[in-house]
Amino acid sequence: MEFIDTHAHIYSRKFDSDRESVIRQAIGAGLEQIYMPNIDLASIPLMLELEKSFPGICIPMLGLHPCDVKEDFEAVLEEMEGWLEKRDFAGIGETGLDLYWDKSYFEQQKQALSVQIRWAKKWKRPLILHCRESMEETIGEIGRQHSQDLAGIFHCFTGTVEQANAIIEMGFYLGIGGVSTFKNGGLDKVLPTIGLERLVLETDAPYLAPVPFRGKRNSPEYIPVIAQRLAEILDEPLEKVAEVTTANAKEIFKAITS
Repeated sequence: MEFIDTHAHIYSRKFDSDRESVIRQAIGAGLEQIYMPNIDLASIPLMLELEKSFPGICIPMLGLHPCDVKEDFEAVLEEMEGWLEKRDFAGIGETGLDLYWDKSYFEQQKQALSVQIRWAKKWKRPLILHCRESMEETIGEIGRQHSQDLAGIFHCFTGTVEQANAIIEMGFYLGIGGVSTFKNGGLDKVLPTIGLERLVLETDAPYLAPVPFRGKRNSPEYIPVIAQRLAEILDEPLEKVAEVTTANAKEIFKAITS
């Protein structure tokens, strides 16, 4: 079986002591590709170094994380756009909205998201959306600026059936990670009504490790654990979960990987 981790911060300093061995273990567990969401300017060279070390496996994306939107966000975005002019990135993100941490820059987050939506349309790349405590607001912003040439992933989806349907109707996919294994995660009630057709797997490593690793550092090698839980929730064979979610990920990122 082959898997794709559509969202892992494997460049994080939390992997400095064993990054290469973690990636090799993930490959041994069936990981075909690991997509790396960018968060700020400092993480760009870290991603590109990993791409060089693991070509075709560690694949960089480019974006400004909503929690990193500060007073200077316009200058940061301008510099990031310069990177987009120079080379390919598999996706735009992670971007989006965050109402869990600092709410004081929420208006700037929306402005930064609008810029990155424009990038996704211009470069025809999927948009990777962070929507912590802001699912409804993020759906609203995407709906307001949506067009036929905009699609991507609502990363770490934890919403309702109604929100899932709204996302799917806009042509987006749902990123399913470690929360699906949590006792009170709620996805066991939502996902059976959705099915596999619009789901992709992710870890968000080093965050949100699945049970039985909850509270520890997350890793791409745990994707099969998430896939197994998804198989249980949907009452589908693990092989089918691997096949469909991998095909979905390839469809999303086909412009860069074909």
